[in-house]
Amino acid sequence: MSSFLDNYFEITERGSTVSREIIAGMTTFATMAYIIIVNPKILEAAGIPFGPSMVATIISAVFGTMAMGLYAKRPFAVAPYMGENAFIAFTVVKVMGHTWQTALGAIFFGGVLFILFTVTGIRSWLIRAIPKNLKNAFVAGIGLFLAFIGLNTTGIVSVGVPGAPVHLGDMSSAPVLLAIGCFFLTAILMARNVNGALIIGILVTSAAAMFLGIAPMPEQVFSTPPSLEPILFKLDILGALNWGFISVILTVFILDFLDTMGTLYAVSHRAGLLDENGDLPQIERPLLVDAVTTLFASLLGTTTTGVFVESATGIEAGGRTGLTAVTTALLFLAALFLAPLLTMIPACAYGPSLIVVGMLMLAPCKELELTDISELVPAFLVITLMSFTYNLGIGMTAGFIAYPLMKAVTGRLSEVSPGLWILCALSAVFFLTCPH
Repeated sequence: MSSFLDNYFEITERGSTVSREIIAGMTTFATMAYIIIVNPKILEAAGIPFGPSMVATIISAVFGTMAMGLYAKRPFAVAPYMGENAFIAFTVVKVMGHTWQTALGAIFFGGVLFILFTVTGIRSWLIRAIPKNLKNAFVAGIGLFLAFIGLNTTGIVSVGVPGAPVHLGDMSSAPVLLAIGCFFLTAILMARNVNGALIIGILVTSAAAMFLGIAPMPEQVFSTPPSLEPILFKLDILGALNWGFISVILTVFILDFLDTMGTLYAVSHRAGLLDENGDLPQIERPLLVDAVTTLFASLLGTTTTGVFVESATGIEAGGRTGLTAVTTALLFLAALFLAPLLTMIPACAYGPSLIVVGMLMLAPCKELELTDISELVPAFLVITLMSFTYNLGIGMTAGFIAYPLMKAVTGRLSEVSPGLWILCALSAVFFLTCPH
């Protein structure tokens, strides 16, 4: 069995082992298990019932992550995106007044567009058109974004007041102290080259949180998953075809297009999967998985899916092949019946791993061109706006607009590829049409 896995996933060839891949998959799952509860909680605000939404979230994650492992053979996890779910729930449904069924129709059309752009090679062509400096900025920006999520989730940094948007959290709080301890425990283990440092930090801190009464013990281990029937195939495709809904479809399409692009490059960079030109070989495979899963998710009754940035935690734990993704997918599948047990990991346990990985993803900063202002301005906008707007897409779109602009005013338009002009136009459309 071990030799079959090794041959199929090319584990030895990529410098890994079966046990390391399994630990990596466990690490990825531990850091993103929150999506099982958080995604349906957000969509509940749009009127989508919690129980069926939780099942749709899990099944879409199983489908996409398993496909990523078996077909694309990459160590990336796929699940409903954070950000896009809030856009659907609060902007499209709450503010604009559309039904959640129509909103899912927009997700469906976004998936159709993703598939068309992928099979025709347009998506991969556009990704290859991005300058290396912007790609490095994506990695650094996503690193800061991850670190900020971790700091905020653990309470080390808290929402502030006007004029001081964030401030230091309550340093006397037991969960915050546990989170800080988890961060240093993980960092020390990594400094000592201990395999599985991230998952050890998560498990030790989870146990400590339950012992101290900070996190409750699970009341039961097994649970029967709710029926998916109330939301399965309930999307309103025809309702999403009216002219007034075009801006929503465009926003869904551009957000996922950019989020996947940036995340895919960032986690691939961290995993050492890029070639000498900074491109991901056979990129069409993970892109197609992302596109098909989004279409599948809309049929199930949930929102846009894509490569999760938390995949970087599994990569940091040593994951280099599709076996990491398969392991994560199997754990999501188990979560259908073990949700009370698998969702008990507190924020103070998984949040620090996001901070650690975010820190490590700052490595490409040393490759950034900081002396050329035409390169610095777009990179700066990408890195800062990704974190300060809490939206990866906004940072990337700002960079795609700023790069051609800065090259134009410095008389260096020859450095702007045709594909980047298309990305610039898409970004401009996003800012002009995105409903706020």
